[in-house]
Amino acid sequence: MQVWAVANQKGGVGKTTTAITLAGLLAEVGYRVLLVDLDPHGSMTSYFRYDPDELEHSVYDLFEQTRVDAERVHQLVLSTSHDSIQLIPAATALATLERKAVAQEGMGLQVAKALRHLQADYDYVLLDSPPVLGVLMVNALAACQHLVVPVQTEFLALKGLERMVRTIQMINRARKHKLPFTIVPTFYDRRTQASVNSLRELHKHYPEHLSNAVVPVDTKFRNASLKGVVPSSLDAGSRGVHAYARLLRSLLEQR
Repeated sequence: MQVWAVANQKGGVGKTTTAITLAGLLAEVGYRVLLVDLDPHGSMTSYFRYDPDELEHSVYDLFEQTRVDAERVHQLVLSTSHDSIQLIPAATALATLERKAVAQEGMGLQVAKALRHLQADYDYVLLDSPPVLGVLMVNALAACQHLVVPVQTEFLALKGLERMVRTIQMINRARKHKLPFTIVPTFYDRRTQASVNSLRELHKHYPEHLSNAVVPVDTKFRNASLKGVVPSSLDAGSRGVHAYARLLRSLLEQR
């Protein structure tokens, strides 16, 4: 089972869209996929028509006790609009975890512990991380074998990327093996100087980690979210889906 995290310390860069689109493309070639929503905002959970305020069980349950048992983990899994994709949803209560983490040791590995119970059930797990360096992002980075970092092609997003790279460097000092990561330019619009200049800066400063897939602005992503389906099932020929398919090919080659 491969675990990929999607993270950036800036919001609005396309993390949830990236995770869901990659999940759809993996599922459509026959892989069993689990999505895990670690963001208190619950955008991924809402995408699949679940209410983060109303769910009886959510990923928050993993942090209520230090011991994570198989039965508890399996009861968190929900179906989605795609037969080969399942979801562990978020809850707004996740926003309270930082206070608990101060008083409780070992909370940075709860997701990794939970996923061990699901090894036989899935081929790929994609973790959608919040845009804040805290216990939830630490869990995502500790559990994954590869990190995908979506970066909106505009100036402020590049500043957020600098913080994210420093975080990766910090995490790598605590890991036995360095965490490989791929930077994915998103919301690219070649008609704007801001997008063109931002992409040029990414090529200049991060050539080793920059994906050759550039995700354009594409209204088909919004249309898919309105229907609660993965973008590739709505329009497999869209420019955005083609870009993510290219990204996926490169990620699979890095395994």
